[in-house]
Amino acid sequence: MEVDIKQKILVFFRKNAENYVSGEDISTALGVSRAYVWKYVNKLRNHGYEIEAVPHLGYKIRSSPDKLFEYEVKNGLRTRTIGKKAVHYSESIDSTNNRAYELAEAGEPEGTLVIAESQFHGKGRMGRRWVSPKGGGIYISLILRPDVGTDEIPGITLIAAESIAKVINRITRLSAGIKWPNDIVVNGRKICGILTEIKAQPDRVDFLILGIGINVNTPPGKIPPGGTSLKNETNLSVNRVGLTRDLLEEFEKDYQRFKKEGFSLRETCKGLSLTLGRKVEIREHDRVIKGTAVDIGEKGALIVKNGKGALQRVFSGDVTLFG
Repeated sequence: MEVDIKQKILVFFRKNAENYVSGEDISTALGVSRAYVWKYVNKLRNHGYEIEAVPHLGYKIRSSPDKLFEYEVKNGLRTRTIGKKAVHYSESIDSTNNRAYELAEAGEPEGTLVIAESQFHGKGRMGRRWVSPKGGGIYISLILRPDVGTDEIPGITLIAAESIAKVINRITRLSAGIKWPNDIVVNGRKICGILTEIKAQPDRVDFLILGIGINVNTPPGKIPPGGTSLKNETNLSVNRVGLTRDLLEEFEKDYQRFKKEGFSLRETCKGLSLTLGRKVEIREHDRVIKGTAVDIGEKGALIVKNGKGALQRVFSGDVTLFG
């Protein structure tokens, strides 16, 4: 209820951005009392919104904080499921993936979104930590409940990567590509990581947590070696709320296609791949695979040709590129 009221007040302000709007007009439009409007205007101010109040004229919003509040992300979001139902926002959290996993086990529906401004134990692949400083990145996790086998999970990770790369390229004019299986890279440096975690039966997925971390306006001193940010690459600040909405919309479109058609976006993913045609070394659990990445399989596996010409399918692993 509180999120809805804040969202409706902000929509009202922004539709009348050039004019003052009276508390009476807002209360009439929303069907609440003027005292209720005053209460929520003050709550918005406490969250960093600059809202001017002038006697006999009313309110005018002057500025908004750079925060991924749930009502900001949902405002104008053109999805059917993703981010449309429950959105859980935190200033700081141990890990959005951990929180999403807990919520999924408690029965939260597909499309539930967890957002944090920072993580103090952000999770990366292979047990690594994803550095998540406050005030610059996008750190989100989605609950998905696809009716698929575990062997189809690599395809979901890749369509998420493909969706993110497309949106980044569209918004920034950069040339982001996919380093199989889960990294987005710009000019040779990592800008985004994806962590997919599942709970499954032997042959079917119960639920999937899709964690996404993007360095957007992250200061250079807070980015690990080998990484970069959108701001570093463009010299421009990027609106994080708008980027988050675009990502959710793009991913939902591609995810719905996946649920209907399977990994039909394979060729698009191959076109964005920075791995195909390269010599690779892949550490997968207790084995190391070396060769040339020659293809992406029908369910998202990487096809590697070894020195003897034999082909191997790799479904996960830590990839190093050469050449």
